[in-house]
Amino acid sequence: MAKSLCRVKSTHSSRATCVLLLLAMLAAIPANAAPAANTPPVVRIKSGQLRGAVRATGGAEFLGIPYAQPPVGELRWREPVPAKPWAGVREASAFGTPCAQPVLGAWNKHDAETSQEDCLFLNVIIPVWPPKEALPVMFWIHGGANAGGTASSSLYKDGTLPEHGVLLVTVNYRLGIFGFLAHPALTAESPHRASGNYGLADQALALQWVVDNIAKFGGDPRNITVFGQSAGAQDTGLLMTSMVKDLFQRAIAESGTSFSPPLPALADAEQTGLDLAASLKTPSGDRSIASLRRIPAQELLRQLAALGPDQRPRMGPVVDGWVIPHSPADVFASGEESPIPLLFGTTTREFGMEATPNELRTMLFNVDGEFASRTLASYGLADGDGATDPKYGTPADQWAADSNFRCPATAQAAWHSAAHHPTYEYEFNHPIPGQEAQGAVHSSDLPYVFGYFPKSGNISGHFVEVDTRLADLMESYWTNFAKTGNPNGDKLPEWPEFDGSQAFIEFAQDGSVVKAAGLRNRQCSVYREEMETRKMRTQVHQGPEVQVIAPLLPQTKEEPAKKPAEAPKPAEQRQPAEDSQPPETPPQPQR
Repeated sequence: MAKSLCRVKSTHSSRATCVLLLLAMLAAIPANAAPAANTPPVVRIKSGQLRGAVRATGGAEFLGIPYAQPPVGELRWREPVPAKPWAGVREASAFGTPCAQPVLGAWNKHDAETSQEDCLFLNVIIPVWPPKEALPVMFWIHGGANAGGTASSSLYKDGTLPEHGVLLVTVNYRLGIFGFLAHPALTAESPHRASGNYGLADQALALQWVVDNIAKFGGDPRNITVFGQSAGAQDTGLLMTSMVKDLFQRAIAESGTSFSPPLPALADAEQTGLDLAASLKTPSGDRSIASLRRIPAQELLRQLAALGPDQRPRMGPVVDGWVIPHSPADVFASGEESPIPLLFGTTTREFGMEATPNELRTMLFNVDGEFASRTLASYGLADGDGATDPKYGTPADQWAADSNFRCPATAQAAWHSAAHHPTYEYEFNHPIPGQEAQGAVHSSDLPYVFGYFPKSGNISGHFVEVDTRLADLMESYWTNFAKTGNPNGDKLPEWPEFDGSQAFIEFAQDGSVVKAAGLRNRQCSVYREEMETRKMRTQVHQGPEVQVIAPLLPQTKEEPAKKPAEAPKPAEQRQPAEDSQPPETPPQPQR
């Protein structure tokens, strides 16, 4: 327009008119005008400038942001170090690499084949760019047994969750031997006299990065919800007991609990590290860790894979006295966890297990000891072979999900609620369409939480309108909770607090919401009483570390159960549906 208006003869008066017109047009443009819709967004954070990408929905995404220096060489098995500043503008339009991991199944094959030790990246997804107001932040910790998986997935990035008015952060963290190896030599070289929780320390540093930088992306650093699924849910609970428990304001735990599986003491984890180093034939003494640090990541994974099953220990979080100062069960029992709202839940099937009634009886005697007779009765195995439940599966399926997921989760929630913190429970009973025969297994809720329906893989299905509606409903609950600490909102079915009645809602097969109370109370009351009894016995022998604010159940005397005459061979567990953030096979319960 200005060009056409200025196409006049070159006279003094015409030039003056042209200049005045141009100045008037420039004055009409606001100083903070948004960039063109297709202009890549740029932000400046403490480390330097980042150039992201425009989302098809109108927002922005910044991918592959380094929050720590590469944990390689001498930084392997050390606490993470903040990323070094960079010059110029760093491109942030593509994912960073997944953390080093072995192939654990089809669910993580691609992640494993592209994984590297240089992997401490996070991703930021913003629904509107530029943001008009400070947005609640949802900080996602992926699952995968703390051994596999990645934050860099279309499942998380390309769904509709952010469009419900939140800013989403997903984070990579060290896994397996790189994230959770404890060893006396590592403890000795640590300024904190701790080892084994490098993956959790990564999460803690990433959380601090969010507090320090997220305002530059339009997020509210004073309103952060940490949420995760499976191992990510366990880690969420652990962060509530950790050195960074005051850095976030809400928590969501999907199919995972801070103390299931139980965390070993540092000395026990160190011994596991010593045994593993010996199996790998490293030099003894102070040279062991130096030798292990010289082995390339993929070669170390290859050597681990070559070990026999009895030589490959499960490595995960540990009570190290620094990142995790105390037993998480003790912390929750004493009411010393993060004093924040908690939303949690499980799927109806989680992990199934194949076992005959006789094999299951043997397992229960081995695990529950003096409580076994009551446990058997709760599954119909005291005087018979039990019954298959249309929702929860066979007695073996029921016990596997109860003992590893439902009962620990409700125990943790009972303590949290007793400390007068808002607590909300859900049960997910909506199988992936086309997979109804196996029920709502572990990870089947993820498409609905993120509003993303995969077209391939083990959580893909024939999704229809009821699935879209259910996803919108769950996303609304999740994001309401992130905004206010309460999932309820206009036009949503009421979600009651957990409280003393242990109220919960069920996301049903038809996509509706059903209110209920006391999820699996008959089975879980035995679990909670057994846990409480053993805790008290430990305190008698070792002296009380913490004051229990509310026992889970009154203690009753239980007569020892008699073992069956024959001990059948242990049953094999069945793998349920797998996905990009997978179902991992849980260990046998240890209480």
